[in-house]
Amino acid sequence: MALTRSFEETVRKRALRDRPFREALFKEGIECLLSGEVDVGKSLLRDYINATLGFEKLGSLTDKSPKSLMRMFSPNGNPRADNLFGVISALQQKEGVTFHVRAEH
Repeated sequence: MALTRSFEETVRKRALRDRPFREALFKEGIECLLSGEVDVGKSLLRDYINATLGFEKLGSLTDKSPKSLMRMFSPNGNPRADNLFGVISALQQKEGVTFHVRAEH
């Protein structure tokens, strides 16, 4: 289901002014990927990218074409692990956060 422009704009505006919201969106995307909800994780990361730096800037940071990155995070995208983790690393640096995986029993 495609997002409406008003929803995308609402997320973007809140992400720009609300750092905890922005970080939570990023974190949730990664947690979904790790739990096997790949489509949801890609969608959340796409929303995060669109709401923050955009695909053009991300392309500059990762040496990937913006179109390739957009395809990677599209519903039919199937990113390779090295590309996905490269993007996550660049996003962590840009956001100034570091996520750690912790085993829970």
